[in-house]
Amino acid sequence: MLTIGSPTTSLFTSTSCNTLLRELQQIWTDIGESEAEKDRMLLELERECLEVYRRKVEDAANSKARLHQSVAAKEAELATLMAALGELSVHSPIQTDKRTRSLKEKLASVTPVVEDLRMKKEERIKQFAEIKAQIEKISSEISEYNNLNNTLVTNLTLDEQDLSLRKLSEYQTHLRSLQKEKSDRLQKVFEYVNEVHSLCGVLGLDFGKTVSGVHPSLHGTQQEQSTNISNSTLEGLEQAIRMLKLERKARMQKLKDVAASLFELWNLMDSPTEEKNKFSRITSVLGFAESEIIEPGVLSAEIIQQASTEVERLTKLKASRMKELVMKRRSDLEDVCKMTHIEPDTSTNPEKSTALIDSGLVDPSELLANIEAQIVRAKEEALSRKEIMDRIDRWLSACEEENWLEDYNQDTNRYNAGRGAHLNLKRAERARVTISKISAMVDNLILKTLAWEDEKKMLFLYDGVRLVSILEDYKLTRQQREEEKRRYRDQKKLQDLLQTEKEAMYGSKPSPRKTNSFRKPNGYRANGNGSMTPTPRRNSFGGATPELLTPRSYSGRQNGYFKEMRRLSTAPLNFVAISKEETMSFASVCGSEPGSPPQG
Repeated sequence: MLTIGSPTTSLFTSTSCNTLLRELQQIWTDIGESEAEKDRMLLELERECLEVYRRKVEDAANSKARLHQSVAAKEAELATLMAALGELSVHSPIQTDKRTRSLKEKLASVTPVVEDLRMKKEERIKQFAEIKAQIEKISSEISEYNNLNNTLVTNLTLDEQDLSLRKLSEYQTHLRSLQKEKSDRLQKVFEYVNEVHSLCGVLGLDFGKTVSGVHPSLHGTQQEQSTNISNSTLEGLEQAIRMLKLERKARMQKLKDVAASLFELWNLMDSPTEEKNKFSRITSVLGFAESEIIEPGVLSAEIIQQASTEVERLTKLKASRMKELVMKRRSDLEDVCKMTHIEPDTSTNPEKSTALIDSGLVDPSELLANIEAQIVRAKEEALSRKEIMDRIDRWLSACEEENWLEDYNQDTNRYNAGRGAHLNLKRAERARVTISKISAMVDNLILKTLAWEDEKKMLFLYDGVRLVSILEDYKLTRQQREEEKRRYRDQKKLQDLLQTEKEAMYGSKPSPRKTNSFRKPNGYRANGNGSMTPTPRRNSFGGATPELLTPRSYSGRQNGYFKEMRRLSTAPLNFVAISKEETMSFASVCGSEPGSPPQG
């Protein structure tokens, strides 16, 4: 019989088998079995032993195959986990000692490594899932089911075959970019919402209702409701801002129109300051640009309605006081024309205006507008006439100095060392210089006036008379007076000659008329510094001399000063410094002599 196993085991088994065989043979002998029967039973016993060995070998082979399968499965799982996690640094323990180690040892060594990688995979999957959830959440907030972003989210479907750190880093990078975009969008949404809040405040609109119309989350009271940052929300806010700015612009223009009407009515109605102060909030913003207006409610519909109501009230009041306003503005027109010596339009004079209003033939508002237009034209013409009017004033001032110097030259005591005499002497010197420039002044004024008429294609009228005509008449009259003065000087020389001859023939004797009783007061008045300034004389000694014409000579509304200037037209031709008594004495002498020349 064959035996297998280790030497010790085989020896033990062989001894035991031999003992049992001898014992079995002894039993068969005792029984009396035949040799053939004994051989048959031994052969059967050997077959049974072989069957047992065969089963044991098969069981051992199956166990070995299962161990091989387990080890291969573990190795395959290990390789898969390493590939999925990108763990290139992990070395398989099976490959390190593949020849010398048994299958159970191999299985025992690889199992902990696989278990560790499994745990890593679970942790990695959890990380991917968390990042993917955040990406999907932010993407949905940004896109609001936008096709493009949905495609991006779909592309982020978790692939368990690639759980490497590189892939995880890609997810994290994408998440950070979405978080930044979300932050930027939130910032933009907050800026838009703040601008909407400011505009609604200025316009007096309901902020909550305005932003809720864009998206409820922009004015939600629930803390868990996140602010919507989608493209549609941003576009809705931009559209709302555009609409609010257009509304602000329209209301600002309306407010300006209403304010302009208010100012006009206030000026026409002479409204008190207290009444105007009620609308100071409105008028205070008119000078600001639209973007600079931030005061809440200043452009609200209520404020504009209040101003419009006030305009309506003043308009009704204006209609009841229109006649008074027409007369007032006509008076203003006449004042403007009077200041600039322009003849006011006679079509709206007080008598005609009153008659037209009382008859109802003309709307008072149209009449008032016509007068307002006349005032504007008068002011424009006054502005264009300013340079010439200034020259006229200088000319008239020179004429006044000429009158003063004439009166001063009539004063026989002008050289006395009286109080203020030196001041009058200085003024006389200045007056002579000024008078010497009168002819040039008039010539330049004529040239300026003609240039103005050529530019404006109209005549320059001074109180209804053409200024050039006045100046030409003035020049002619002045030339005539100069001729009279020269003749008078010649006559004076003849006087002196006759007087000398008379004194040589009859002897010199005082004139009985040369006394103070024949002298009229020179009309001096004290000025502020104590000097005596002669006042213009109103009476004249002879009317045969041509009058000196100045612009105010033609005016139907002469003021006090020009009444004094008119004295030039009737003053005597005594431009040399002689006294009235000497003139009277000369007249008596000439009248007593047969050969005396007639008085001019």
